[in-house]
Amino acid sequence: MLFSDLGLLPELLRAVQEKGYSAPTPIQAGTIPAILAGRDVLAGAQTGTGKTAAFVLPILQRLTQDAAHGTHPAPRALVLTPTRELAAQIADNATGYGHYLKLRSAVVFGGVGINPQIDQLRRGCDLLIATPGRLLDLSEQGALNLSRISCFVLDEADRMLDMGFIPAIRRVLKLLPAKRQNLMFSATYAEDIRSLAQRFLHDPVNVEVTSRNATAERVTQSLYRVPKESKRHLLAHLINEGNWQQVLVFTRTKHGANRLAKQLESAGINSAAIHGNKSQAARVRALADFKGLRVTALVATEVAARGLDIKELPHVVNYELPNVPEDYVHRIGRTARAGASGAAVSLVSPDEEPLLRDIERLLKSPIQATALPQFPILNMPVEPDRGPPREMHRGRAAGNGGNGNRGGRGGPRRPQQGPRPQQGQRPQQGQRPQQGQGRTPDGAVRTGGAPQDGQRHSAHRHGESQGSRPAGAPRGDGGRSLGGDRRGPRTQGERGGGTDGGWRRA
Repeated sequence: MLFSDLGLLPELLRAVQEKGYSAPTPIQAGTIPAILAGRDVLAGAQTGTGKTAAFVLPILQRLTQDAAHGTHPAPRALVLTPTRELAAQIADNATGYGHYLKLRSAVVFGGVGINPQIDQLRRGCDLLIATPGRLLDLSEQGALNLSRISCFVLDEADRMLDMGFIPAIRRVLKLLPAKRQNLMFSATYAEDIRSLAQRFLHDPVNVEVTSRNATAERVTQSLYRVPKESKRHLLAHLINEGNWQQVLVFTRTKHGANRLAKQLESAGINSAAIHGNKSQAARVRALADFKGLRVTALVATEVAARGLDIKELPHVVNYELPNVPEDYVHRIGRTARAGASGAAVSLVSPDEEPLLRDIERLLKSPIQATALPQFPILNMPVEPDRGPPREMHRGRAAGNGGNGNRGGRGGPRRPQQGPRPQQGQRPQQGQRPQQGQGRTPDGAVRTGGAPQDGQRHSAHRHGESQGSRPAGAPRGDGGRSLGGDRRGPRTQGERGGGTDGGWRRA
């Protein structure tokens, strides 16, 4: 089958041909006709099989053929993605495929200034690619009109579930017209995806071109069992002895990515880290250097690497195994894309054996273990493992269109209102009870073990309490600690490790 057999417009066929494509992949052949026919689609395929073109090409055609849209600036198609990198990748593809069409596309995500995006939306667009947090920010500010959306795409749906974006997705769906075409694409195809699909897909066409959670056939998988403290030395040995020119290395945490990149640099290996604490400019620069072979090792967190499209990437290394087995499929899917071959190497320490068993259970096959080679112990800086970096507050972060202090965190401390009353005394007008004290129903001060000298609570620059309240003691100041947050425990969607500036950062 050829692309010309799918019923695409000549302008799209010309753009596809210029990119060097002649025959559609199985996922493209299965979904493009259904989307052109206006059907809802639930599609599952491993990464690197052409999912982006599978929905971008037919959407561009339907937008072109809709002659009734006039010149209204509001977008008519929306693609929702979990990460900035994936959003930018889809936007680039849409621009390329639509080169000969009179359509406008725009991309919005967090981590960059919101004002240029507002200006772009005011000029108008037909296709909008967005991450959830920034999309909702723009909507709340009245800068985005979604009432004309006729096609909605949820890409990387499995990752949306893992990152706790379901509440945000529900909010987005409420902003869309009830009558629309819905498309859901996912690299892995678990039962949770089907459950999500039932919420908003209507009689969808199911396209599943590979078995669930299958890895790319052309990926050679292997593992080394190595002590944790020796991993960095083994990785440097593999890169140097194998003369690797390009390797994507996965760590679990942002701090771990920074630390490993510094250690590899000290060993003479050009390295860079990419994660959510990096500015968007730094992430773009690191990726460009990696693609241009100016950086040998790109050390990334799982979420930040989602959406990275690097042609003919030869090597992927799991420096640390992922906590979620399905993430292993996503990681090694960065190599062996579009029919190419690649190698995926995992460095497994003894404490990661349970994670390895979970991965092999998911794959339904063992990963080949390779004998540990002799490798030198290099002089690399050792930093204490501080664990994952502190999570961000869910409120909008600076640079994401908000004030950066929603929820009372990070703002200026309130000035004291006169001297504090002594323990056990009723505070006079204008005074506040001491930390660790509260009020009884009649207004008296209830004591609960105020901090001793030298132990007074203090708030650091993020507004979080650094002291420890005595067990069982009620909070003062109306039930709130100094600089505290009355929201209660964070939900899954608010924890660190995400992507979208102001909602989650990867």
